[in-house]
Amino acid sequence: MKVLYIGGTGEISYECVRRGVEMGHETSVFNRGRNRHAAALPPEVRQIRGDLSDDAAYRALADERFDVVCQFLAFRTETVARDIDVFSGTCGQYVFISSASAYQKPPADYIVTENTPLANPYWPYSRAKIEMERLLLDAHAAGTLPVTVVRPSHTHRTRFPGGIAGGDDWAWRMLNGRPIVIHGDGTALWTLTHSADFAVPFCKLLGRAETLGECYHITRHLRGFTWNDIYAAMGEALGAEPDIVHVPCDTLVRYNADWAGPLLGDKCWPVIFDNSKVMSVAGEFACRSLEEAMRAAAEDYAAHRRDAYDPDAKRELHALIDRIASEQRALGR
Repeated sequence: MKVLYIGGTGEISYECVRRGVEMGHETSVFNRGRNRHAAALPPEVRQIRGDLSDDAAYRALADERFDVVCQFLAFRTETVARDIDVFSGTCGQYVFISSASAYQKPPADYIVTENTPLANPYWPYSRAKIEMERLLLDAHAAGTLPVTVVRPSHTHRTRFPGGIAGGDDWAWRMLNGRPIVIHGDGTALWTLTHSADFAVPFCKLLGRAETLGECYHITRHLRGFTWNDIYAAMGEALGAEPDIVHVPCDTLVRYNADWAGPLLGDKCWPVIFDNSKVMSVAGEFACRSLEEAMRAAAEDYAAHRRDAYDPDAKRELHALIDRIASEQRALGR
């Protein structure tokens, strides 16, 4: 089976490429080759260097008639509209990586299935994914392009979980005794999935006729962690004690309106995912512990990012977090 990854070295796609090679897939990746993980791909992987903006190079991919094309780099409707044009009639399956943040917010039920409606009034990123799904599934229904949609939730490999700041921002703050802000009271259940665990069922969806025209999320099955536990595990992996300040989500959005998407459109709600649909095709799969995943991220951080982190480049962000923490702690005194 000839499989092309648009991407292939990202936080999710890298492990999918590795797993596919283990399964015997003839695997190619199309990307700019700038990610440090490109050099660590299995030697069997064919690396095609190119940019999405190079239309001629991109369209040339269709000439190879891949059995499966996995699109990990589509964030605008224009990208998938071109893919419909490029890959229609030239591939056996087009797998679109959407997002579980597309599911209804606020959620009507904290257990999410593929029957949960798609609606996110808070985050343009999620609404774009919804629109891209619609375009692709319309193309599938018209017999133009055989489409499978996959919706990851918060999936990670080398990165720490973020929120109103990036994971490396929180790591620097923990290691330097600065407070970190957790939205809400930190007890909402959140689903984290390691990309190596995601890759197991993902690769089993490829080349399967019964998956065409279907949508699947792939996450940890019916299990979540509180944000307090997530950041405690992160601190333990780093060897630091997090100095936690809890702040309501709507208060945080008043400090910075840009946080409405990642908070109100995603992380402030408790969500647990029922993976019965994907398991009915790909079988059951195990997920590593939170502690193991955080230790792996801490090792990568220490080896590749800790010394390169520049807090001056994030001066405004850190000043705002310090201000929020100080003002929240002053309430009622």
